[in-house]
Amino acid sequence: MLRGGGKTCGKSLVACQNRPMTRLPIAAACASLSCRTFLSFLPFLSFLPFTTGCSREPAQPPPWLGAATPVATPAAPGARFPNLASAADGQTVVMSWLEPGAGDDFRLRYAEWQRTGHWGTPLEVSSGKDWFINWADFPSVVPANDGPWTAHWLQQKPGGVYAYDVMTRLSADGGHTWSEPHSPHDDGTATEHGFVSLANIGGRPYGVWLDGRKTAGEGHDHGADDHAAAQGAMTLRGAVLTPAGAIDGSEIDARVCDCCQTDVAVSGAALLVVYRDRSEDETRDIQAARLENGVWTTPVTVHADGWRIDACPVNGPAVAARGDAVAVAWFTAPDQPRVRVAFSADGGRTFGPPLEAASGRVVGRVDVVLLQDGRAVVSWLAETVDGAVIRAQPFNRTGAADAARDIATSNVARSSGFPQMVQAANGLLFAWTENGAIPAVRTAFAPLH
Repeated sequence: MLRGGGKTCGKSLVACQNRPMTRLPIAAACASLSCRTFLSFLPFLSFLPFTTGCSREPAQPPPWLGAATPVATPAAPGARFPNLASAADGQTVVMSWLEPGAGDDFRLRYAEWQRTGHWGTPLEVSSGKDWFINWADFPSVVPANDGPWTAHWLQQKPGGVYAYDVMTRLSADGGHTWSEPHSPHDDGTATEHGFVSLANIGGRPYGVWLDGRKTAGEGHDHGADDHAAAQGAMTLRGAVLTPAGAIDGSEIDARVCDCCQTDVAVSGAALLVVYRDRSEDETRDIQAARLENGVWTTPVTVHADGWRIDACPVNGPAVAARGDAVAVAWFTAPDQPRVRVAFSADGGRTFGPPLEAASGRVVGRVDVVLLQDGRAVVSWLAETVDGAVIRAQPFNRTGAADAARDIATSNVARSSGFPQMVQAANGLLFAWTENGAIPAVRTAFAPLH
């Protein structure tokens, strides 16, 4: 304990200790000590800030996703149904959309995401008056860094409202010029061909689509409020795409859900497709198949939800892959609406138990991105009292990796389409349709932490 008087003590500590004890501020006490004594006291002083800092609460880590900042798009008023796609290296990201032209024309246009965090100048792939325009079955432009870019749209044909063909074009110069359009199927039936997924595997574009050649004259099962249910079987087919047309076409599954989106991802040297199956008793669970050495494997069930429904829910799955690591997200409703995600460590040959991403007031319309650290970010449309929100949340193999984040407001109307999500540099890029009297394409970027 320090001792000292009212005057400065220039004597030794022993002499100072003979004075009566008083309580002094540290500065005054130090002034009452000899220089040597004061120096010996410094270690104690330097320890004070350390002990004080230890009593504070630890700093909280930043949220996994920063604020979603709106980004202006080059899409004209009236544009709708955006699609986001990236090349295998993740460096090239494009957004395509449908845009009304003069009269009854529609145009398929796209823009490339710039390193500056903005969209580049829009370019046109094709246009026409006889296109099939649908909220759930929309065109795409898919870039590639080891082969040609690929684009597709849907062209109406005589024979019925849901009689339309898939049309594709390829570009060997990064989307600036395009080959003549061709259809990947040659059955010639006035039936539905759509819900296309495109990817580049081994330097060659590959397309997967729902093919209705066996449903001719049997109607369709988009839903009870649309039109009569189909009795014939919708099939899933795929083919290699070339500038002169498709080759090596094959049937992947002989009976699938009629109008749920498909999705594909490259896993190592294989192409993985996910889709909604349709059993004889109307169970419509998610399945996966692999294209290995030009041959499709027998499909496997991602998870047996046991969802039996007599009409197509128009709510397909999404898949993402990094090597043998795969994540699949999907909507199901065997008892109540649910969004689920499952992981695979062997390229989609087998899947672990599903994780519950959300349940209750969820609409589905999912997307998924697999991050470098193994987290799978799942996005979906969640219903709210004011309409709906686009929501995203990361998951790892054991469960939720962080809290869900709301990205933007939306609604559950069909005209709002299917929100899109893709990784771009150090963040996530989102795109969606803002429906209204004049639709608009909206995008936002959120940094990953």
